[in-house]
Amino acid sequence: MLNDCHNVVVVTHVSADGDAIGSSLAMAEYLKKRGKAVRVIVPNYFPDFLRWMSGADRIIQFDRNRAQAKMYIECADLIICLDINEPARLDDMATVVVKSTARKLMIDHHLQPQRFCNLTISHPEASSTCELVFRLLYGIGGIVQLTKAGAEDIYAGMCTDTGKFTYNANDPDIYIILSELLRKGIDKDRINRLIYNNYTEARFRLLGYILSEKLQVFPELHASMFTLTRSELGKFRYLKGDTEGVVNMPLEIRGMKLSMYLREDTEKPRILVSLRSVDDFPANRMAAEFFGGGGHLNAAGGNLSCSMTEAVEIAHKALEAYQPLLIK
Repeated sequence: MLNDCHNVVVVTHVSADGDAIGSSLAMAEYLKKRGKAVRVIVPNYFPDFLRWMSGADRIIQFDRNRAQAKMYIECADLIICLDINEPARLDDMATVVVKSTARKLMIDHHLQPQRFCNLTISHPEASSTCELVFRLLYGIGGIVQLTKAGAEDIYAGMCTDTGKFTYNANDPDIYIILSELLRKGIDKDRINRLIYNNYTEARFRLLGYILSEKLQVFPELHASMFTLTRSELGKFRYLKGDTEGVVNMPLEIRGMKLSMYLREDTEKPRILVSLRSVDDFPANRMAAEFFGGGGHLNAAGGNLSCSMTEAVEIAHKALEAYQPLLIK
């Protein structure tokens, strides 16, 4: 598939994160080195702290450039779907991608992939889609064509999807991959600073507001929850990505098993839900049962079409339903 293509479109999920952007740019970089015409298209805005990555300035946002994006998708002979397990995660561009006559390749690490591509490479046990992209390139002899910029992309995605390698990162092979990326000349310390020390002052003050005013802790359940409304986000000049990783912070409290974050979407009338857990607590099961979502064992999410008040009520029902697992 990678040999026979000429015009390639790489797509990833709505509200793309580090793994989505990293895997997309790394794959695009590799294919460009092989003389392919490649476009990376994302459904909507992605965080500012990822825009240092080489090629990020050429990513096309579907919601802002629909005509241009549709043209590239319709002209493609190969569409590579990265870090998504179903078309719905492409948001408004899903229909265009599914209807395309191009061959489709999915590379992903989420559970229960839908079979909408000609070839699906699915490994939920992997730390990240970036890890899978590296393994694929290694397997087909493509590491020679992997540039330093591509290696930086892969490191960034692996780093962000494992919380700086603090969860889902016990596979020894991950560190062999990291050593190979370092051999490409990447400066992992610099990349860490660009990702994690690259926020605005407003974001820092928003973090303080969350921890001092919004965080609710339920010690008897070993769980916590915080919410943010659209108006609260506005007070801190919220930019997409400003709360990236904050849902993990309450898990630093001794004995915590589950952290829940509910946010009013700034683009659509819905509540976005993020869940993080430790050990064997099934955040993905809770997300599927109560929030119309899914994900990984310890990192999952979903969304609700209701008010924040109703969403909080649903969250309390979820905590009540999963009490036996939280207190065991």
